[in-house]
Amino acid sequence: MNTAHPYIWNYIPLAFQLLIAIGMAGGMVGASYFIGKKRQSRVKAGAYECGMEPIGDARGRFSVRFYMVAMLFILFDVEAVFMLPWAVIFRQLHGITGSRLFGFWEMLVYLGFVAVGLFYVWKKGILDWSNDRADL
Repeated sequence: MNTAHPYIWNYIPLAFQLLIAIGMAGGMVGASYFIGKKRQSRVKAGAYECGMEPIGDARGRFSVRFYMVAMLFILFDVEAVFMLPWAVIFRQLHGITGSRLFGFWEMLVYLGFVAVGLFYVWKKGILDWSNDRADL
């Protein structure tokens, strides 16, 4: 009995899972469209803003501090994304690099750069929300 089969057959369960997920999502959206009530009113057509009536101009100004914190969040999120693959293959790194501690020192240097960046941000006062400065 020949058990050899093309490599693509390994992806059949994944294809079935994707088809079922797409089918369920489409089925739920379609069912809500056909079953749901369609009564239009002024309240439903109005803007929704955290459960309150929208007040003022939608193009209001935000503090620069808000954008700085958002960029820092993305920066340190990317740092975590770089650490995850390293953590997954940490035990195999000595076979890849030939050194038992190379991967450890490599990540230590990387975390050192991240720590220097965090220290700079901290000393710059970007994380300090107690003062009322609008500018940085």
